Amino acid sequence: MVDERVERRLTAILAADVAGYSRLVEVDEEGTLAQWKAHWSDVIEPKIKGHRGRIARVTGDGIVAEFASVIDALRCGVEIQRGMAERNAGVPRDRRIEFRVGINFGELVIEGGDLWGDGVNIAAGLEALAEPGGICVSGRVQEDTQGKVDIGFEDTGEQHLKDIARPVRIYRVRFAGVTKSMPALPLPSKPSIVVLPFDNMSRDPDEDYFADGVVEEITTALSRIRSLFVIARNSSFTYKGRAVDVKQVSRELGVRYALEGSVRKAANRVRVHAQLIDGVTGHHVWAERYDWELADIFALQDEITERVVAAVEPQLYAAEGVRARRKQPENLDAWECVVRALSCVNTRSQDDYAIARGLLERAIELDPAYAQAHALLAYVSSLEIMYGWQPRETALAGAFDAAQKAIVLDSDDAWAHCALGFVYGMTRRPEQALIEQEKALSLNPNFALAYTYSGAALAYLGRGNDALVKIGAAERLNPKGLFRGVNNVARAAAYFAEGQYADGISCARKSILESPGIVTGYRMLVVNCALAGEIEEARRALETMKRLQPDVSLRWVAEFVPYAGERQRQDFIEAFRLAGLK
Repeated sequence: MVDERVERRLTAILAADVAGYSRLVEVDEEGTLAQWKAHWSDVIEPKIKGHRGRIARVTGDGIVAEFASVIDALRCGVEIQRGMAERNAGVPRDRRIEFRVGINFGELVIEGGDLWGDGVNIAAGLEALAEPGGICVSGRVQEDTQGKVDIGFEDTGEQHLKDIARPVRIYRVRFAGVTKSMPALPLPSKPSIVVLPFDNMSRDPDEDYFADGVVEEITTALSRIRSLFVIARNSSFTYKGRAVDVKQVSRELGVRYALEGSVRKAANRVRVHAQLIDGVTGHHVWAERYDWELADIFALQDEITERVVAAVEPQLYAAEGVRARRKQPENLDAWECVVRALSCVNTRSQDDYAIARGLLERAIELDPAYAQAHALLAYVSSLEIMYGWQPRETALAGAFDAAQKAIVLDSDDAWAHCALGFVYGMTRRPEQALIEQEKALSLNPNFALAYTYSGAALAYLGRGNDALVKIGAAERLNPKGLFRGVNNVARAAAYFAEGQYADGISCARKSILESPGIVTGYRMLVVNCALAGEIEEARRALETMKRLQPDVSLRWVAEFVPYAGERQRQDFIEAFRLAGLK
């Protein structure tokens, strides 16, 4: 039975939304809502009605409208964007409401007054690809309006839109006509990033030096990470004071990612906004806001740099890992094998670790001189030994060889020193482990994992309180990281070294909650509980540990004990004996 309320027709659809609406609301909810209402009543609604359009849907930050004429739809979009540009003149960049507009001509379904169908979905997909203040249109719109509206078009080729099976040819509207752009530079084989000048949102233009100093420090710090391609400051600062289209920057500089932000100083407070954007797709990868009290200005610049760089690096790896997972394994290059392996390591699953090892071996096959691939292979193999997934005797020699090979290939790679230090820790040489982790930190001062393993080495040397300082630095650099369970195991080891067993029990329990399938938390729970007199809990933890690591025995424990001090070593063994291990 046909529903008489459903109507189908060909029409022009305009979809628009506010770029970065959630961030604007977070910064100033009342001001943003007031601006949105004013723009709606003064610009958007009058322009749509003035071009004989019908508003079909209004969301919190966007609209969908239909027009009988595709020329009316495009003229309306152009006038809205020009009107918004005039209204935004003089408004601080981080407070501007800027629209992204997509226009399509196609079939739609009208039901209950609302619009549905591929025609609407394509318009929404076009809007998502438009830059703030810009318009993207489909090929049909470009064909029907070419030469009839005072604008130009830039052909971006065919692209796949979300939920649309066929590719769609997409054009960007150029308000001053078509300009010949520079050919896009090819993207490097490793993650590439530019740190764009941060906006000075303070009232005093003399404060530009502070924002520029932050950008310079972040650029320098990222440049020390050898797995990244970082655009030099001289190139990035050519964009200072300009309205930036991140996609255009990506094409001109040949980078995939852009870090942009703003700095606001008021009285004795400093607020920094930072966001990482994929310059190829225009999608936001990560965003964060930081607030500090202003004290020593240079120390504050260092602190901002530390926090931002520590957050950005794992986000880049994660974003690259997502891209790599979309490709067939046989089409991966060496770098893509590495980032996909890293994403497997983060799951802390035995099956995924086997996949990660295979990917790293493939990366080395593709590029035998790739130091980081050798380093990560050493790290993954050592973790498999620590978790009881690989035989200690045979796998440890291979891990040590891979770590040493990484150092030979690139002695300035922080990951190489971190991996070698980890292997030293596995072979009960905490002194050498600490030396290698400190080398890693000298090469990359924002390497959170090296702080964690530096803390573990200090714990195994009996310097528990010093270890806690290092582990605290790791957590401060990476508070939302996937390796919090590792930090809690290291804390439990540090408290064990100091004889603070109750605190050690608390950290071991937290580690188990975060990673219930990993044996290391149970080991530290056994030893801390047993020496604290909590024998029943120690025995329960040991039973779970046996399920995760069936070959555990007192002999295995005696060979495993990482502590250098004889007292801690004997206490560790005695704790397992008290828990009932034979």
